Amino acid sequence: MISTMFSLLVERRDWFFDLLLQHIGISLVSIVLAALIGLTLGIAIAQWRRGAKPVLALVNFVYTIPSIALFGFLIPVTGIGDLTAVVALTVYALLPMVRNTYTGLTTIEPAIVEAARGMGSTDRQLLYRIELPLAAPVIMSGIRSMATMTIALAGIASFIGAGGLGVAIYRGITTNNLAMTLAGSVLIAALAIAVDLLLGVAEKATRRHMEPKPRRSRARAAFGGILRPQHATLGAAAGTSGHSADSAGAGASVSVSDTALDAADVLLDDGEAGRMPEFQNADAAESRRAIAAALTPRRRGVTVIALVAALAIVVGGAFAFANRGGSGGDTVNIATKPMTEQYILGEMLNTLIEHDTDLNVELTQGVGGGTSNIEPGMEQGDFDLYPEYTGTGWNAVLKHEDTYDESLFDTMQQEYESQLGLTWVGTYGFNNTYGLAVSKDVANRFNLRTYSDLARAAGELTLGAEPDFFDRQDGYPGLQQAYGMSFASTRDMDISLKYQALFEGQVDAIVVSTTDGQVADDRLVVLEDDKGFYPSYLCCNVVRMDTLEKHPELRDELLKLQGTISDVDMARMNNAVETQGQEPKTVADTFLAEKGLI
Repeated sequence: MISTMFSLLVERRDWFFDLLLQHIGISLVSIVLAALIGLTLGIAIAQWRRGAKPVLALVNFVYTIPSIALFGFLIPVTGIGDLTAVVALTVYALLPMVRNTYTGLTTIEPAIVEAARGMGSTDRQLLYRIELPLAAPVIMSGIRSMATMTIALAGIASFIGAGGLGVAIYRGITTNNLAMTLAGSVLIAALAIAVDLLLGVAEKATRRHMEPKPRRSRARAAFGGILRPQHATLGAAAGTSGHSADSAGAGASVSVSDTALDAADVLLDDGEAGRMPEFQNADAAESRRAIAAALTPRRRGVTVIALVAALAIVVGGAFAFANRGGSGGDTVNIATKPMTEQYILGEMLNTLIEHDTDLNVELTQGVGGGTSNIEPGMEQGDFDLYPEYTGTGWNAVLKHEDTYDESLFDTMQQEYESQLGLTWVGTYGFNNTYGLAVSKDVANRFNLRTYSDLARAAGELTLGAEPDFFDRQDGYPGLQQAYGMSFASTRDMDISLKYQALFEGQVDAIVVSTTDGQVADDRLVVLEDDKGFYPSYLCCNVVRMDTLEKHPELRDELLKLQGTISDVDMARMNNAVETQGQEPKTVADTFLAEKGLI
């Protein structure tokens, strides 16, 4: 498996590299935003302590919201794609930033702060030259944790069509390609480790001024050499002004506390020596030069390497993020559902459009949630077209409760155009309707051949299906009405995992599609819909009407696939991907070539 994974990485290195840049871009923007917002909030509640508890409680609460639920809240507002992913990742990254900033600032020794105030520091100087430098190690630790967590969590962004390495993971799961899933996971882990190491270098650098080192000791000694004569001079002056000899002696023996020197360490840290005040005393001037020499930064090689590496990551991520979403008005954005046949259809559309027109295609494969997420994105303009099924459009999008048949197509077309600004163009030819399947063991045990047989045994069985199936009128509610079918329990699962769940015995029955590549597996039995419950699910393209007005040539390209794919063709292509390990693009291009379309 490892060798297969590396072979896949080499063969498809351009694709994986593009996904890596997308992942860096999404993560980078989220990390920067979280760092800025979190640092600001942390400083604010450290200054205004009464606001600390409610702010930290709110940030903690938001952190506990499941990612899928947060996506659900955001999609109606920010739509599908990068923006929603960045907002969600930024929200999750706030907790470590706010908490570590607040903790770092509130655990500084009060004596150091008072010493700095006594040396004449303003509130602004106190924050930027004393408190933040002293809190920097704790803050950097928070940034380090936040960055690693964000990079790992960004994999779920592919669920809403935002790109990144999660695309490889999700596609590998959907198409039963373990090597692809492993490759995406390894790249995310490697990126997280690399960023953690870079930030580790930065974190160590922030701790240097807290550690006793020879050069710092020399600086402290020199600084003490400056301060003590000054205090002695002040004391002597006080004695000659009429004070008693005891007072003069006391003034002459004034010493500099460790607290003051600690504050001086911060004020005179690396880069600050050039801003040290000049002293009239020749010995003091010599001591100043000693401090400057002691504070000269050394061993910068590691830091320079880390900065160069970080700059490369930033530039690469920024380039990928800036180029997401195509190249402007001549780009057609195509979305597909997380199904093998939709991956294949997406590649067909991509190849055909770019082969025969001057249009560019931005293909977003495997959008999680399918219709429930893609269709709102179509209305908002995030996507221009996607393959859809007629029965799904009638029941799931238009919310009709009656069973769909193709005689209703014109009515559905009219409602799509008048209500949604969308239209149906080009019918592929295959009918991917629903079906119910059980394991061969369950079929033999309960003597199951038809849906009516299953209805009688359902009280002892578990049904597994994708989440929206349990709410759709052409799904479980409809089955209950038509067959009186009521299962002992049901399980929501991703469409790509249902066969594995059935074969492992986690469920007894699953919802299948008639063109699935795995329906021919000897381990399952597809039952007969003896009452003809399921409607027609012809696959067509749903397109934005304004996109067709802008690019009229697109209609001709979509009609080239009209009636070209039979049920057998689609099942064969699905099987080539799911069981033979072929790439969706390879299968799609081979079919187009066979039909003489490219």
